[in-house]
Amino acid sequence: MSEAQAGVLSISGPQQQWRIVSTMNRAFNRKKDKSWMHTPEALAKHYIPYNAKFLGNTEVEAPKGTEVVKDAVRKLKFQRHIKKSEGQKIPKVELQISIYGVKILDPKTKDVQHNCQLHRISFCADDKTDKRIFTFICKDSESNKHLCYVFDSEKCAEEITLTIGQAFDLAYKKFLESGGKDVETRKQIGGLQKRIQELETENTELKKQLQELEEQLMIAHVPPAGSVSVKLQSTDVFDMVPFSTVTPLVPSRASNGCPPPPPTSLPPDMSKDLFGAEPFDPFTCGAADFPPDIQSKLDEMQRQRWRGSKWD
Repeated sequence: MSEAQAGVLSISGPQQQWRIVSTMNRAFNRKKDKSWMHTPEALAKHYIPYNAKFLGNTEVEAPKGTEVVKDAVRKLKFQRHIKKSEGQKIPKVELQISIYGVKILDPKTKDVQHNCQLHRISFCADDKTDKRIFTFICKDSESNKHLCYVFDSEKCAEEITLTIGQAFDLAYKKFLESGGKDVETRKQIGGLQKRIQELETENTELKKQLQELEEQLMIAHVPPAGSVSVKLQSTDVFDMVPFSTVTPLVPSRASNGCPPPPPTSLPPDMSKDLFGAEPFDPFTCGAADFPPDIQSKLDEMQRQRWRGSKWD
């Protein structure tokens, strides 16, 4: 892919980059005898979407040059060929092109995978030997490395390159009208958009962790199948089960893990006391030696008891 074989947009330097882009775009369009395909409003207020296959990106040593992108394309094609032999498919992406840059999104979820701001793109070209391939070089905002992005589009490779060229042309005109202030504004907007994206990603992760914790708590509170829930008895201030004449006490397992002793049934003969002995009755007990005064009182109580039972 030589200079004659590629439709090239080359950029270098802040104010000079727009001048070079604008001049090269006009020369490229005159050579192809084509006008811009989109209205300025479509790129300035909205964006132009395209679908393509993303071969990936790789670091390059220079910010521009057809030989630079040629080596990057060869490298990524080889890596993709290996992944294809392993059964992996080339991922599809959606490109959103505007005067602010090129966004690379997941076509289904619309998640932004890469946000290449226009003032960081230094080179753009479509391969004339392989009309499906187009590429651009962008300087990464974090590492300041130059990354070459390579795409495969069956029908739109040249059109996508021209659309990026039109975005540069409109951005250059806007740069002249604003006296250079617009570039700084776009840089600030780009930084804010990146921060918003990071916060959205962090928010998604936190929601996922919260959902996992809620599921764990629900599992912990659900009793296993077949188990019987036991309602604990309430206790008084001394941690004792209140006495009830209606509800019998249920023996509980001892703290040492040993089974409780069998419950003691009430004695059938209620005439015996707690220790199994006959209750003491001074009138039915056998003869005993009592002092005279006590003996006389016992005799009197016996006579009164006999009289009472006789009248009954």
